[in-house]
Amino acid sequence: MGAFDYISSFCSYTHSNAKTKRKPLQTVEIKVKMDCDGCERRLRNVVRRMKGVKTVEVNRKQSRLTVNGHVDPNKVLKRVKSTGKKAEFWPYIPQHMVYYPFAPGMYDKRAPAGHIRNPTQAFPAANTPGENYVSLFSDDNVQAACSIM
Repeated sequence: MGAFDYISSFCSYTHSNAKTKRKPLQTVEIKVKMDCDGCERRLRNVVRRMKGVKTVEVNRKQSRLTVNGHVDPNKVLKRVKSTGKKAEFWPYIPQHMVYYPFAPGMYDKRAPAGHIRNPTQAFPAANTPGENYVSLFSDDNVQAACSIM
């Protein structure tokens, strides 16, 4: 089927219906607790039946479900949750991808070996970061700059 998709991408046939816009090819990773072969098989079959799914990989040891295809990540997550399993997007990244992996809040003891919590999820962005720095260096509190340095 891969060769057929490759060749069909060169064809210029377009359907007249404008609603059938193809989603970009992407990889969706989901963290799902799987206890047995039955759980693994049920998740694989439920996701494989979705429209646009190319491949489904299940790693029970890491509790990870990887889906490749032309799919919406939120729809995949919703479909996985419909099985009754607690699921979330994969919150971990490889340790070597982060400049300072030992910062507080990034270590998670449930993370697979060599992975840490994603920094964007571990440290949510502040609403107004400039406001905090302005208060540190104000003319009203001259001693504040000395305490930082």
